[in-house]
Amino acid sequence: MKFSLKYITDEIKTLKIKNFLCLTVAGIINAFGVTVFLAPVKLIDGGISGTSMMLSQITPEFLTLSFFLVVLNVPLFLFGLKKQGIAFTIYSLYAVIVYSLMAWLITGPIPIDVSIVSPLAKDDLFLCAIFGGMISGTGSGLTMRFGGALDGVEVMAIIFAKKIGVSVGTFIMMYNVIIYIISGFLMGSWILPLYSIVAYAAGLKTVDFIVEGIDRSKSVMIITDKADEITLAIGKEFECGSTNIAAKGGYSKADKTVVYFVVNRFQIPKLRNLIHGIDEKAYVTVSDVADVIKMDTE
Repeated sequence: MKFSLKYITDEIKTLKIKNFLCLTVAGIINAFGVTVFLAPVKLIDGGISGTSMMLSQITPEFLTLSFFLVVLNVPLFLFGLKKQGIAFTIYSLYAVIVYSLMAWLITGPIPIDVSIVSPLAKDDLFLCAIFGGMISGTGSGLTMRFGGALDGVEVMAIIFAKKIGVSVGTFIMMYNVIIYIISGFLMGSWILPLYSIVAYAAGLKTVDFIVEGIDRSKSVMIITDKADEITLAIGKEFECGSTNIAAKGGYSKADKTVVYFVVNRFQIPKLRNLIHGIDEKAYVTVSDVADVIKMDTE
């Protein structure tokens, strides 16, 4: 694997101090959720983090969670270096090291007893699952927002999912299902793996919230014969621009115009009334938008 000097220089120039500061916070948050809520009651997270937690429970005491986090994650991120890029890999490795270091501090030098039960939720598995999942999900979501990842299984999914004919999401789900099944057999009980799934689900929803935000945007496509009137009304009502795309009906062969723009979800009811007030025959589709990026071209 070879990178040109220019490529390496350009990638390094994209690195930002702000991102490293936020990744530091993300790693600390993730470690807190895992070590204070999940690990003390033997719940496990998903992905490589979950694998590390499971291995730390069944191996000698000196093989800690922090050890497995580094040993398992670092090779995967380096393996995906060519696919993911230098900046992503540096951010990810940094976040994993912070996560690992903080996990070691909490379970070692810092005087917090996490050896038997959660110091905050005690032995309540539901509370541990919900709060552990939400807190660790916050850490993972922040890591994604600032250019990295905390789990090498995502890199594995991007590299191998297509080769075995599944989507990235399906690959990750399959990996986690296998972990939870193995965990059930090793522990001789399915209670903890089932609660671990609750924790993982809480983490996923929190990641979505952190990455996409509460005010999730919607993309709107309007097929209409009155594009000029609708475009003018949208601009005046919502104070936003739109894009008009020339189109032709597949059956009628009639010329149409597709008006495309993005609004937030709270504006959809008003938009619906506005469009149908101008063109009752307009065809409207509304879709979720994961993120909106406004490029500065100046």
